[in-house]
Amino acid sequence: MIERVEFENAGGLLLEGERRRPDGAPRTACVLCHPHPQYGGTMRSLVISALFDALPPAGVDCLRFNFRGVEGSQGSYDEGRGEQRDVVAALDALACDLASSVPIVLVGWSFGADMALATHDPRVAGWIGIALPMRFGSDETRAAVASDQRPKLLVLAQRDEFRAAEFVLDETRAWPATESAVVAGASHFFVGRTDRVVELVGAFFDRLG
Repeated sequence: MIERVEFENAGGLLLEGERRRPDGAPRTACVLCHPHPQYGGTMRSLVISALFDALPPAGVDCLRFNFRGVEGSQGSYDEGRGEQRDVVAALDALACDLASSVPIVLVGWSFGADMALATHDPRVAGWIGIALPMRFGSDETRAAVASDQRPKLLVLAQRDEFRAAEFVLDETRAWPATESAVVAGASHFFVGRTDRVVELVGAFFDRLG
């Protein structure tokens, strides 16, 4: 069952989201962060929707949300600065009624991956970046997660049109506790390859909890 949720970020903007819980007690939880707001990205974008459908039956409590200025969320695009505060607000909304023993993962696709990997928070048990462009968020914020010992998964597209998988692999080679997987034949949008993304993400959650 999908629950409609609303929550406020640190700047007082009201953001909209949806939450889908597993049938029993969750073993893990995640915040799903969508692609670029100015290029059609919403919480219902392809990869985010595929994960939102697949993870709860596997025991993962999922919250997806719209960044500021997208559909019913207040505000306007802030070039990745305010959007990082939106991720923290979504994390607050998810964590407030979870047992402290339930690990929370930040999961993002494209722009959302950059926002997730720029969010260094003690409540986060791990990060998943899908087709991360590595263009949004400051080097300083990304460096905090990049040097963190908590687990990270990078899911890359072999034929990514916006950031070559080889570039991301080179840039992240020294990151600790980081696993990378390149999805063969996939473009940045993973059309026809979302099943492989779901498989890789699901395996990460299995290892985590």
